[in-house]
Amino acid sequence: MLREEARKKATILVSKMSLEEAASQLRYDAPAIDRLGIPEYNWWNECLHGVARAGTATMFPQAIGLGATFDKELMTEIGEVISTEARAKYNESVKNNDRDIYKGLTFWTPNVNLFRDPRWGRGQETYGEDPILISQLAVPFIKALQGNYDENHFMKIAACAKHFAVHSGPEDMRHFFDAKASMKDMWETYLPQFRACVRDAKVESVMGAYNRTNGEPCNAHKYLMQDVLKGMWKFEGHYVSDCWAIKDFHENHKVTNSPEESAKLALEMGCDLNCGCTYQKIMNAYEQGLVTEDMIRNAAINLFTTRYMLGMFDKTEYDDIPYSVVECKEHLKVARRATEESIVLLKNDGILPLKKEEVKTIGVIGPNADSVRALIGNYYGTSSRNTTILRGIQNVCGDDIRVLYSEGCDLAMTKPDNLSREYNRISEAITVAKNSDVVVLCIGLNETLEGEEGDQGNMYASGDKKDLEFPEPQRHLIREIEKTGVPFIVCVLAGSAMSMLDFCDEASAIFQLWYPGPQGGDVLADMLFGKVNPSGKLPVTFYMDLEDFPEFTDYSMKGRTYRFLEKKPMYPFGYGLNYGDTKVEGAALLSVGDFELFKKKGVEIEVLVSNGNEVETEEVLQVYVIVDSPYEVKNPKLVSFDRIKLAGNEIKSLKLEIPWRAFTTIDNDGNINYEGKSANIYIGFNGPGARSFSLTGKKNATIIV
Repeated sequence: MLREEARKKATILVSKMSLEEAASQLRYDAPAIDRLGIPEYNWWNECLHGVARAGTATMFPQAIGLGATFDKELMTEIGEVISTEARAKYNESVKNNDRDIYKGLTFWTPNVNLFRDPRWGRGQETYGEDPILISQLAVPFIKALQGNYDENHFMKIAACAKHFAVHSGPEDMRHFFDAKASMKDMWETYLPQFRACVRDAKVESVMGAYNRTNGEPCNAHKYLMQDVLKGMWKFEGHYVSDCWAIKDFHENHKVTNSPEESAKLALEMGCDLNCGCTYQKIMNAYEQGLVTEDMIRNAAINLFTTRYMLGMFDKTEYDDIPYSVVECKEHLKVARRATEESIVLLKNDGILPLKKEEVKTIGVIGPNADSVRALIGNYYGTSSRNTTILRGIQNVCGDDIRVLYSEGCDLAMTKPDNLSREYNRISEAITVAKNSDVVVLCIGLNETLEGEEGDQGNMYASGDKKDLEFPEPQRHLIREIEKTGVPFIVCVLAGSAMSMLDFCDEASAIFQLWYPGPQGGDVLADMLFGKVNPSGKLPVTFYMDLEDFPEFTDYSMKGRTYRFLEKKPMYPFGYGLNYGDTKVEGAALLSVGDFELFKKKGVEIEVLVSNGNEVETEEVLQVYVIVDSPYEVKNPKLVSFDRIKLAGNEIKSLKLEIPWRAFTTIDNDGNINYEGKSANIYIGFNGPGARSFSLTGKKNATIIV
């Protein structure tokens, strides 16, 4: 349904409401208006990596793992799976007259904030630290969620870009914190992915962040909401507050003095929907002369426009999607592929892939070896089957290889005054290692150690990490396994970058699994034995440590992420190994013109790639650019990427387009700058830095324009 038609219907419907009825519809838990045939509706729903918090659904790797796939086409397939299951579940909920939370069609996904600091607990919900990567994964995902609707179709489900716009911790300060960002950082780092969601994907809603940005609360921010979102970007959807964020205006930010003043400020800046309780005071604000009838009715019209576009009051083509699609074979196949593409191989001294005929006993050790929690991350739904790393290895080994197991230690220190619980299985772990040909050491975190402020079960109230170190019980376990001299393969299950200095030299191989989803154990086991070739790439920088790292509260990008990094990383952004022997043989321009033309129209390049052995391989071809301009970022920036397949011993020619924006920069006032005189283009299967070369021994192809 076209927005114009939906808005006309919404305007007529809202005109039939009393003002009090219209005001009631601005709450996330909107009550029914029986006399107008409007059922109650709860706007709150989640689908970060599968339909969440509403029972059984096909679950995918956590968002940071999806970022590691660098796969735009896969994001379309994932979006289609999620929206189809969302509709199927909604159809059944309506039949059962169940209109509770997490049962609607408005999903507060995706989280397109940039993973600015590795300590941020919610960084796992993002696609990584680069605005281009985030944008190019979020756009196809949103389009697939919403169904690429046009005049002949209704919207499938409504997506939401969050949290607008400068937001990435600290979690325990979010209700009163003021994130200060320069205009250069704003337009170079924090806003591009939101722009893509609004302009390219036509996302239906935008959610504001809890914190203030440059003094103004993000759910009532004149510059961000009025000047940028609705002014520059012509956003036509609805704006929703983060949950209970408007209450922070008067209780924590102290920019207002009462709930009525807070409701007034948010409403006049364009926040249509309140997740929380403050808009329950809108009629009080109206009676005090703080808000007008037009403000209330216009917000209600915006919300009912979305509901009409979703076909909530009509017959739609989605009404007959059956419940049988939920976790069906075809959907699980997409989830399996996502897990395969998300896992990153960081090191391999030649031990992988393992050969069954050479391995008689495998020791599987560690607190995340048989942990379902380590598969799922946060904002998750229910999978009917979860295969842990231990179970996956047992399944693959069968009766041919003996699998020994020890939990080894607790995930983290729970009782500092009593270490017996944390360490009482170390002796067993040592025994298992000494009786094994190879050890698979499964360490890391789960959502109790990193996540959102206030997450249930989180032993750290803030949700953020204090540093990059593994918890002490695990560090002790690592040291003891190293002492045995048995070859060991480390599997890290965590939603963020950790320091690997404790084992990066001693381990024979290292996998970063993120939170890989319910099929993580099956996929990792197949990867160990070469049935699956690893192909993920790091969507974030893995730092050596946090020495001289900026303060968590410092929102300047200096020294942060690969674009501004001043130190050698442990493992760089875009890095990842596989079992093939892939190489970029060369690259050349296909476009005719000079640099001034490229800044207006972009450029097309041809790249020759090869696979030097017989192992069929998937790879991610990455293009980086650095412009000769005083406004350029410190290091070459990602501008284009493409996931490709290479057969054994194949040589292939590929074409890639580099957009015109790649050859521009952002000046100190946040404006696009065209004054660069030349640029270097780097093309490779890893980033162009010295660290990538030292880890792989392979240089990127270079073009100077």
